[in-house]
Amino acid sequence: MSALPLEEGLFGRLRRDTGPDWTRYVRHGFVQQLGAATLAKPAFQHFLKQDYLFLIHFARAYALAAVKSETLAEIREAAAAVTTIVDVEMPLHVAYCADWGLTEAQMAAEPEAMETVAYTRFVLDRGLTGDRLDLETALAPCVVGYAEAVAIQLDDPATVRAGNPYNAWMGAYGGEDYRAAVTAAIARLNRLGDQRGAEARYRSLLATFSAATRLEAAFWDMGLAAAL
Repeated sequence: MSALPLEEGLFGRLRRDTGPDWTRYVRHGFVQQLGAATLAKPAFQHFLKQDYLFLIHFARAYALAAVKSETLAEIREAAAAVTTIVDVEMPLHVAYCADWGLTEAQMAAEPEAMETVAYTRFVLDRGLTGDRLDLETALAPCVVGYAEAVAIQLDDPATVRAGNPYNAWMGAYGGEDYRAAVTAAIARLNRLGDQRGAEARYRSLLATFSAATRLEAAFWDMGLAAAL
């Protein structure tokens, strides 16, 4: 399996400088319980419902990325991301959720949790008030963090393989297709950083990346709390 370029360029620097917040996120108890097959079903179902709503706002964020683009190539990248989320990821998510007893109508009617509101609106705000580099920096912890968190579980010999009800979810985020998308996202962020003055803006970018990382961890906190 190909290695993720987690240490490269601007992304690698942001990840290192986020420090304990990044570690807490990618080694979160929610994902550890997935790997151990001990996560309560209500916690996972709540997470899936909120993730459906989350994906809608992610599509909006990539539509905004097209507005914030400066070249036709960048617009095409953003448009392709929106199409992938809407026409590929959402149907796959809906089909997967059906196996957990959740219908699309049920998920669409679910109220947004405050943690969902907090992260998705933060991402959109960074895009609206900043440029595409600000937006991609806010998106990166979600896109990359899921892949790293699952990779940690899949590399752990203690992870339960036989009969684990969460194998399919981990397989999706640990598979080559998703890892290829993550590698492309890291390369895009690094390229935008080179093009749009990341060095001079680094303090602001790090604040965005760190806040997004904490908001992502809070999203998994929300999942665990649903089982209490």
